[in-house]
Amino acid sequence: MLERQPLLRTTFGDVLRRIRLEQGRTLADVARAARVSMPYLSELERGRKEASSEILAAICAALGIDLSDLLAEARHELVEAPPVIRLDQARYDRRRDDTPSAHIGGGDVLCRLAA
Repeated sequence: MLERQPLLRTTFGDVLRRIRLEQGRTLADVARAARVSMPYLSELERGRKEASSEILAAICAALGIDLSDLLAEARHELVEAPPVIRLDQARYDRRRDDTPSAHIGGGDVLCRLAA
């Protein structure tokens, strides 16, 4: 079964939000500077909307970064991102797994986190 990859719009949104917050700026401030609505920018940051290249360029300009910076940060996020584990797949894998930690009983789901 193929792993689902993170959506590019979600990754872009995460990066844009992180940069905005690192700069100590509000949604309203960046939206005004980029000439987009605040609700739209919020939807972009939450990965619910797909931005055009023109919109991304305007937001990057408002944040004082190059579009290439956004792309580089998004690449880093995608390369460093931990694999996505679907709960239905984890349940299937657990049934096939013979390790004691996999058989914890009931409908419990075991999460293994890497630090």
